[in-house]
Amino acid sequence: MKKLLLCFLVLQLAGCAELQQVVNQLPKGTTGIGNEQIAQGLREALNMGIDKQVNKLALENGFFRNELVKILLPEELQKVDKTLRDIGLSSLADEGLKIINRAAEDAVSEATPIFVDAVKGITFNDAKQILLGNDNAATQYLQQATKTQLYNKFNPIIKNSFKKVGADQIWSNIITKYNNLPLTNDVNPDLTDYTTNEALEGVYTMISIEEKEIRTKVSSRTTDLLKKVFSLQDKS
Repeated sequence: MKKLLLCFLVLQLAGCAELQQVVNQLPKGTTGIGNEQIAQGLREALNMGIDKQVNKLALENGFFRNELVKILLPEELQKVDKTLRDIGLSSLADEGLKIINRAAEDAVSEATPIFVDAVKGITFNDAKQILLGNDNAATQYLQQATKTQLYNKFNPIIKNSFKKVGADQIWSNIITKYNNLPLTNDVNPDLTDYTTNEALEGVYTMISIEEKEIRTKVSSRTTDLLKKVFSLQDKS
């Protein structure tokens, strides 16, 4: 009986030692973090992406001089661009490309509150899984959860921006000139739809840059919540 009791105590002590070892390996200050607090940390990281990175897109050349998000011509218009350059209308082709990016820059400046509201309303069903995911897991989740809704809100802003910066008139002129050329097939692209999708992709790209910074650089975690939540992934 004494031998059995002794064995039982030894096993208990060994179990406690292993349990204590696991606890010691946990990041300090992370005990008791639930799904909602992790979700709040993810939202804060996404909001920082909007504040620090997306706002850059609203500046002049925010899209046009940023090779990560610069909007190029859709495939249908690439032949238009080449033809215009071949016949000595390079300046018109350059202006056409620039004006698309200008419309996106103008639209982002008006649409930033839409992205903030989208982040505020997003529900992370499994925040911990996203936290322990890849470097842009939260941004990808945001994109999947909001892109259709944001497209519907963003599209009329892009359309209005096209008018504001004169893109509709310039591209109407470009397309008319091209369609009047001999031996060419007429084109009539939906540039509003194309630019809307490209601008949204640019926004998500810039948010993901800040998310990666927060995940990989402790110095980028500028609030207690970010430090507390993202320290969990450091030990994963």
